Amino acid sequence: MRIDAVAARDFNRIKVEPMTGAIGAEVSNVDLRDFDDEVIAEVQQAWLDHKVLFFRGQDLTQGQHVEYGRALGELEVHPFVQHVEKHPEIIVLDSSPQSFLSADTWHSDVTFREAPPLGSVLFGRVIPGWGGDTCFANMELAYDLLDDAVKEQIDGMYAIHSYAKAFGRGMSEQEQAEAQEEYPDQKHPVVRSHPVTGNKILFINRQFTLGIDGMTADESRPLRRLLVRQAEIPEVQCRFRWEENSIAQWDNRCTQHYAVPDHGGQRRRVERVTLLGDRPF
Repeated sequence: MRIDAVAARDFNRIKVEPMTGAIGAEVSNVDLRDFDDEVIAEVQQAWLDHKVLFFRGQDLTQGQHVEYGRALGELEVHPFVQHVEKHPEIIVLDSSPQSFLSADTWHSDVTFREAPPLGSVLFGRVIPGWGGDTCFANMELAYDLLDDAVKEQIDGMYAIHSYAKAFGRGMSEQEQAEAQEEYPDQKHPVVRSHPVTGNKILFINRQFTLGIDGMTADESRPLRRLLVRQAEIPEVQCRFRWEENSIAQWDNRCTQHYAVPDHGGQRRRVERVTLLGDRPF
């Protein structure tokens, strides 16, 4: 198996260095407190090229974080996760020895919605001295690496996505019923198309996918296990070592991510704005 890196383009304003042959690039020569249309256009193109972008040394206030996110698209307010009171578009993921939180499951964000997010911009506010990296997987490449027989099998299949696996725990029966009414299960294609590039994407994940439409849980389990493990192949991944004031910006349509929970005893606070997306097809 050979994986070739996407060649870095020459841009007028930003500098882009690929991280791996599969996914990710570090962007420099840019201050996200002071951007214009040309910078945003170049960032958008680099984002399409590399799927996940990383920025360092970006000393943003929460308001500036929101402003940059809005330059990329319309922002959503998450229905379940704690957000910043003055900026409801920002959700807070804060781990401490008293409350250790980590998204330590390969997933795409909020796929239980009818129109899952386009992408996210995650800001490192408090970073542990070691540990707490985030891994990203290229789900276009994950699809490409499937056997042709599996690709033929899943063509036209739909997966059932639900809020319940990730957010239903701890809810009362009444709260679950209310959440289910507001956010009913959704059927999304197992193989979706990227709305800009047209590339095929394996769109199924452990955190929100309950099953395959038209199959019982027992019938679909072997297939689901095979498909979700595609994100775990090292050749489709990159890994980001956080620093304070660093940013990870990912295309939620064609990637998955995993927050490594190896920073026990240390606080890790990251803050995220998330862009509205469209219905997968």
